[in-house]
Amino acid sequence: MTTLAIVASLLFIGGYILITLEHRYDLHKALPASALGAFLWILIAMTEGADGVGHAIEEVGAEIFGLIAFLLAAMTLVEILTHYRFFDLIRAKILALGLNDRKQLWVIGSVSFFLSAIIDNLTATLVMLAISMSFFAGKNLLRAAAVVVIAANAGGAWSPIGDVTTIMLWLADKFTAVEIVLFGFLPSLALFVTSTFLLTMDVSLDTQDTVEESIEISRSEKIIIGVSLISFLFPLLVSRIGLEPYFGLVFGLGLVGILIALFRVRSKKLFSLEENMVEGTDENGNNGWYGPEGLSSLGVPHQTHLTSNIEKKLARIDLASLLFFIGILLAVGALSHLGVLELISHVLLGVDPSIVRLVIGNSTLGILSAIMDNIPLTAAAIDILKTNDSAIWVLLAIAVGTGGSILVIGSAAGVVAMGKVKDLTFFNYIKIATFPAFAGYIVAIAVWYAQYLFFS
Repeated sequence: MTTLAIVASLLFIGGYILITLEHRYDLHKALPASALGAFLWILIAMTEGADGVGHAIEEVGAEIFGLIAFLLAAMTLVEILTHYRFFDLIRAKILALGLNDRKQLWVIGSVSFFLSAIIDNLTATLVMLAISMSFFAGKNLLRAAAVVVIAANAGGAWSPIGDVTTIMLWLADKFTAVEIVLFGFLPSLALFVTSTFLLTMDVSLDTQDTVEESIEISRSEKIIIGVSLISFLFPLLVSRIGLEPYFGLVFGLGLVGILIALFRVRSKKLFSLEENMVEGTDENGNNGWYGPEGLSSLGVPHQTHLTSNIEKKLARIDLASLLFFIGILLAVGALSHLGVLELISHVLLGVDPSIVRLVIGNSTLGILSAIMDNIPLTAAAIDILKTNDSAIWVLLAIAVGTGGSILVIGSAAGVVAMGKVKDLTFFNYIKIATFPAFAGYIVAIAVWYAQYLFFS
């Protein structure tokens, strides 16, 4: 490695340590991450010249923009679904089943596992965290957040569109959609079941009131909810024509916004009529609300979710977590540009590796993804790993896609969970979830290897 690469690696390690100590020094993790990412590129530009790194910066910038645009659109759609009580409706349905916290954790985890295979693990994490926060409190909420992160990452690893890693490998023709499902489902399922079993062993008694609720949603609100959910399928559709997934999600968000505006105008007109009504009794003794033309069929005047201010809800989006995400991607992109990640992958995999070395190398890359972003790791592995065996590439997808669950900052899902759940700190996650996630990871690798021996 060059001197600059060594210096950058040491700075990254120092910045990483500072991020893990955010609560001790009351310093938001977004600040050291963004400073680190920008400073590494400043060093590179000072050494190589701005013109020499222009193309690399464009590539990293495009990657960051795509992920941030996707994340921002997904977070906005989730806030819209929250505003229109979609998660309250699901919560009410599950509460009606009378499940305790342990069973609820299994339900939340199972939905996260399968949902992430359809709408991607990041969006599934956002959705299921919103539901979990209405179910659990205290340590049970921390366990629920960990279950969601692990389940979403595991679910995304066996789908061609479930994770950025699988999308990269799928588009690079390393495996087909059928192959990733065939070779990836059982290992991912084994990881989810193992980790969730360990996480639910010490679940305390119910931490939330389980009184049944009655949620009524109007027809207009149902339409908005339906279009919002369908929007999460648009990334898959636009990817079929060669566009980045965020185009589909941004389109869906715009479509939902137009529908909200149309329904709001109609609802405000209705609310304006209601405001002019007064309560009274007619000559026959009938009580009700009366307008200029007599008894009204509108009912009691009320402000609906359509007429209320949704902009206040959207202001709750955690922009600091996006800044943290940008900083981390900038820093890892700098290490990738300097060849640090390529050197690590080359040392692990070699030039012409045996099957044992491939398994060990890919498994180690997965563990590295717990402390380094999986996108540059995967990009480097695509160029270094010399094999046409699709099952080996599926192993890489599983390892890098799920290895990030070992540490909370090892995956985008974990980073989002840290932003959403206040008490889910770096060290709290280690205490609660690192061992279950690692145990599940080992089981997943073992199941994949057993499959490989059986089919070969």
